Amino acid sequence: MAGGGSLKEGGSPVFDITPHKIAVCHLVQVFALHTQPDMPFAFQSISQHHRLGLFLFSLTRSCESFLDPSLEELLNQLKALGGLAMLSEHLISNLLVLSSPDDLFNFFDKLREFHELLEDPEVYCEAAEFEEYGLENDAQAAENLTHIPSKFLSSFLEDNQASDDPRIKHGDGGSQSGGLIPLLNNNFRTDDNLGVLRSRWQIEGYLNMQADLLEKDAISFPLYSFSATLRQLQKLAPELHRARYLQYLNALYHNDYLSALDELHCYFDYSAGMEGLFSRSPSPSSEFEVGRFETALLCLGTLQCHFGHPKKALEALTEAVRIAQQNNDDSCLAYTLAAICKLLSEIGISNMTGIIGSPYSLGTTTGLGTPLSTQQQLLVLLKRSLERADHLKLTNLLAFNHLALAKFDLKHVKKPLLSFGPKASMKLRTCPTSVCRELRLSSHVLSEFGADGLLQLNDTGAFSTSWLKNLSAVGNPWLKKLQKPRSLSVNDYDTFQFYAQPNPMPGSVLQLAGASYLLRATSWEHYGSAPLVRMNALVYATCFADAASSSELSLAYVKLIQHLSVFKGYTEAFNALKLAEDKFSVSSTHIRLLKLQLLHERALHRGNLQEAQQVCDQFGVLASSVTGVHMELKTEASLRHARTLLAANQFSQAAAVASNLFCTCYKFNMQVENATVLLLLAEIHKKSGDAVLGLSYVLASLSFCKTFNLDLLEASATVTLAELWLSLGSSHAKKASSLIYQALPMILGHGGLELRARANIAVAKCLLADPSYLVSEDPDAVLDPLSQASEELQILEYHEMAAEAFYLMAIIFNSLGRLDERENSAASFKKHVIALENPQDEDNLPTHGV
Repeated sequence: MAGGGSLKEGGSPVFDITPHKIAVCHLVQVFALHTQPDMPFAFQSISQHHRLGLFLFSLTRSCESFLDPSLEELLNQLKALGGLAMLSEHLISNLLVLSSPDDLFNFFDKLREFHELLEDPEVYCEAAEFEEYGLENDAQAAENLTHIPSKFLSSFLEDNQASDDPRIKHGDGGSQSGGLIPLLNNNFRTDDNLGVLRSRWQIEGYLNMQADLLEKDAISFPLYSFSATLRQLQKLAPELHRARYLQYLNALYHNDYLSALDELHCYFDYSAGMEGLFSRSPSPSSEFEVGRFETALLCLGTLQCHFGHPKKALEALTEAVRIAQQNNDDSCLAYTLAAICKLLSEIGISNMTGIIGSPYSLGTTTGLGTPLSTQQQLLVLLKRSLERADHLKLTNLLAFNHLALAKFDLKHVKKPLLSFGPKASMKLRTCPTSVCRELRLSSHVLSEFGADGLLQLNDTGAFSTSWLKNLSAVGNPWLKKLQKPRSLSVNDYDTFQFYAQPNPMPGSVLQLAGASYLLRATSWEHYGSAPLVRMNALVYATCFADAASSSELSLAYVKLIQHLSVFKGYTEAFNALKLAEDKFSVSSTHIRLLKLQLLHERALHRGNLQEAQQVCDQFGVLASSVTGVHMELKTEASLRHARTLLAANQFSQAAAVASNLFCTCYKFNMQVENATVLLLLAEIHKKSGDAVLGLSYVLASLSFCKTFNLDLLEASATVTLAELWLSLGSSHAKKASSLIYQALPMILGHGGLELRARANIAVAKCLLADPSYLVSEDPDAVLDPLSQASEELQILEYHEMAAEAFYLMAIIFNSLGRLDERENSAASFKKHVIALENPQDEDNLPTHGV
């Protein structure tokens, strides 16, 4: 129970006695002496005794707050246990006897004798009893229950020396009565409004739980009110510097740069890193002969990266590497290398010279001083970090590095580091097998988390906290009115069992396991398998929602909504988006970005170019102005701007924007994005009538697609290539048709509504351009794909392409003499042309304030 109290003049701790602590001591005495002849209370069954033991265990491990609870709360929880009403009355009657300091002195004197009695092993409950009465699934919990009395009282008596002048303090006033009132009114402390602290273990558990909740959903923590709570804790326990670190996290997740930087400096100024970051308890003092400056630099680098300052972040992280090597701090070094790898993979750096030393510095062991590119240096760092994490048995970091290697293999072609000598033959393309292998290795490492003694009892206090919360909920009067009395009396204990079972896997491990599924979804999105994207996103949202941060969970929802928009249309997507906005904060970056994407796509399809341009401008607002930061967002903003110009038939401006974007992507080695940019350039030249120049761009795009295994994008580029050949004349119709049929299996199996419609229209146009094809002989060969395309395009509200499909259908019906169907197609054609010329926002969804 150390950590709960005030300080004497000399600085030594004084333990504050509260009615809650006295009541718990009495309950522990009742629990431990149930087998003695003169036991103070007779249990009706062993189940009641075990229930009380679990309750006491939860009281000592609960981390719901850092303040000691009130006696009234304890009595309510005790009544909610069911079947222990007489014990509650027994407790109150014993507390009423304590009417003077002498009574308290005698009470604690007897506790000392009781503590000596507990040294007799015969007093303990046997583990077999717990197994007999349904606790066999958690032998460790049973063992902890058996040692509650000795551990609790030994800790209590060490802090409270049973002085002649005990310090009495109440936690929450008006609930106590009887003999305790004179003591509660005779307080020695002047800061009564602050309350009394719990044990240090519980306070640290509280801080750890708040840190996890901050990461999951920072919006639920108001910046200033939570900061005031932490300042209260700092006033009560100034020696607990971890509260300052939580102040730093609070400011960090609320994007308050100055406050975050100030709190981080304060934390390391006061603690010198003595409390550590990678474990609950600090390391022995011998490990801190030179301080933990490297840990401070690691946190500083993370902070600078979070706020979009990549160069400052890299400077801090490289300095952390140097200090960690000097101090032989292997754990910090491993985490710092992983942070550098994460930073390099997320930002665009065209030249790392002067940032991480010389371009030769990382290649001396492989290329004998051969200069390495940014991507090669990143690969070397990833492998070094992986080896170090494996050597140090840092399971979480090992899994993280496997995921980082999977990301690298997804978007980068591995080139040989040697620039001379014989080279083995190799294919200059990415390897999906390597991505799959790294993802499996990441999951395999986590699946063996319990091997070699790595799995420790995951007692963070979360289970005990949830258990007591459920207990309070069951004992709530308004809840009793909502449920049947019989169900409450019968299932009280079962309710606690099913609400929050202790998980042997720490939350960080579950987060990494979930991250592997998110990365799987991203990789299949990259390769073009929509069903597998949806499956992995659903697995993540279903199985890892409790451990996930709000950012990662919102990303999974975004992938599912994007799937809806591509395959079901905008009505379904916007309905799902409304649910996501209700679940997550409107300030969620992923949700805001998704809404902009949907609004822009729908505006282009409807022909509302003014709205599309307004949405494009908002894309630019979301991206940072710092070079190399938010490169993917900046690339998407430029792509959408070029597409808007293309829809407005401003071909030269669209080509200029796309060309500049290509140069930027090439500079920062964003080769996957270059495939999309090249395809856009081909589309621009196709629509402007320059098919010959467009062929070179689409062929270059196809080359990128094959290199990076972009199967669905390759199918889309193949359709564009067929359309370009077709625009050169009817003599190329058969060639165009063969290209489309080559891509059709991929398109029909994984393509969305728009891509399928484009392919169907292209098939029909190829047949109509083929001189050997006669419509009268096989009209369904062109009418079926056109009919299918028109249905899909109407779902998407893509007026321009739908008008083209109905126009072709009207011509075919006219040549066949089917006048009624011709008129229907012509009417539909006219409707879409009018809608395109007079775009209306049918849903009246605002584009501002996103």
